[in-house]
Amino acid sequence: MSAKKDSEPNSKVTKVERTGDRERVVTRTFDAPAHIVFAAWTTPELMKRWWVPKSIPMAMVACEMDVRTGGSYRLTFEMESMPPMDFFGRYIEVVPNQRLVWTNEESDENGSVTTVTFEEHNGKTTVAVHERYPSAEALEADGAHEAAAEVHAQLDELLVALAASAT
Repeated sequence: MSAKKDSEPNSKVTKVERTGDRERVVTRTFDAPAHIVFAAWTTPELMKRWWVPKSIPMAMVACEMDVRTGGSYRLTFEMESMPPMDFFGRYIEVVPNQRLVWTNEESDENGSVTTVTFEEHNGKTTVAVHERYPSAEALEADGAHEAAAEVHAQLDELLVALAASAT
C-alpha cells in the first residue's frame, strides 16, 4: 500500500471557497495535461459538451469564442418556456495552457471578472477558477458555483474521451 503524498491533489474533489467578501475560488484537479484541459475551456465544440449541468433542463445553443487578449465570447442558453439567455464578455488576458481572464458583462454593474489558472504537475492539471465580484451582494446573488462539481465531473468524462481518441 502506498501513501499519497500531501503535494498530490485529490483529483475528484471540487473545492469551493469564499476567499473574501467579493471573491470565490473553485478548484479541481483533472487527470489530463494542461494543454488538453485548456482546449476544453477554449474550444467551442468541446465547451458545449461539458459546461451545462446535465441535471438542469438547459442547452447551450451557441458558443462563440475569440480566445485571445482583447477577444470576446458569447454563450447562448435555452431553457424550456424561457427566452434565450446570453452570457458575454471579453478576454482580458490569455496565456495558452496557463491562464484565462475574462469579464462577465451580461449583468452590467454586477458583472464579475473570472480568472482561470491551469497548473500541471505529473500529467495532472489543477484548475482554479477565481471569481471577483463588484460587491458582496453580487457574489451572494450568483449561484453558478453550486453546479461546479457536476460540470467538473462532465469535464472529467470529456477528458477521458479525448484521451481515448488520441491513442
